[in-house]
Amino acid sequence: MAKRTCLVTGGAGFIGSHLVTRLLADGHAVRVVDNLASGRLQNLAHLGNPPPAGLTFHKLDIANLPELTPLMQGVDWVFHLAGLADIVPSIQLPAAYHHANVDGTFSVLEAARAGGVKRLVYAASSSCYGIPTVTPTPETEPARPQYPYALTKFVGEQYVMHWAQVYKLPALSLRLFNVYGPRSRTTGAYGAVFGVFLAQKLANKPYTVVGDGKQTRDFTFVTDVADAFVKAAESEVVGQYMNVGSGNTYSINRLVELLGGPVTYVPKRPGEPDCTFADTGKIKSLLGWQPRVNLEKGVAEMLKHIELWRDAPVWDPASIGEATKDWFKYLKA
Repeated sequence: MAKRTCLVTGGAGFIGSHLVTRLLADGHAVRVVDNLASGRLQNLAHLGNPPPAGLTFHKLDIANLPELTPLMQGVDWVFHLAGLADIVPSIQLPAAYHHANVDGTFSVLEAARAGGVKRLVYAASSSCYGIPTVTPTPETEPARPQYPYALTKFVGEQYVMHWAQVYKLPALSLRLFNVYGPRSRTTGAYGAVFGVFLAQKLANKPYTVVGDGKQTRDFTFVTDVADAFVKAAESEVVGQYMNVGSGNTYSINRLVELLGGPVTYVPKRPGEPDCTFADTGKIKSLLGWQPRVNLEKGVAEMLKHIELWRDAPVWDPASIGEATKDWFKYLKA
């Protein structure tokens, strides 16, 4: 197919760096925009030094519209992945999350509109569903955000849909479920279970399982997610939001079984669903996308890269209790 000029916001982040790798492998030129608040240049180091001719990096806050707009000139595809994640920091710092995830998205949309881009794909979050009433969860399930991260990502998606409707911006949105894989974040706030467990495994500490471990998650491997973004860009679908999931849901106990090792338990947390499980019928129908990596393959791949978590924080029940006290304070029923 024709070679495109692509712009990836958050391209030095976990998912963004995998998408950049895929786009370069497909022969496209890529402009990465990242303020390195959570992204790391190390995530792009595997591409070489000096970087490939088709790759440029721009350290920039996406909310800076005057500086972002010129970077959109000549861009065909925009992939908007930049933003702030994690639950507890969003409760503690709602203004920062609004700035990154709402103001930042508005800026990206306006810059893309000014640049006349041909496609824009937004990275939305399945957290918008809150505690869903239906599993597998279809896109028709109402949004019930439980915390500011989920809310700001959903509001960002509403902006994307509105710009598609009013300004005819050729945009669509992908609601991502529990993405994991190499280069997922190793530092910062207490968060994604894979990073927590891999650091504990390296330190020969027990896995801190929340509740009874029977809760299930739609763990979706990052290369499958990158493939969904590419298929979305290649399509002519506009103004739609679609789930991206693995086609299955797996218990935390099953994850522990695959990783191997002892377990300790921490209290179940409010505002968390017992099951996340995407109904992926819509994306399969509209884009012809299918996940390829099941949990067993994905965990084996993570274990090959386990040294990446050597310097990650090692959480225990006491430190988790301290890190999540605002979670219980604000999200309790």
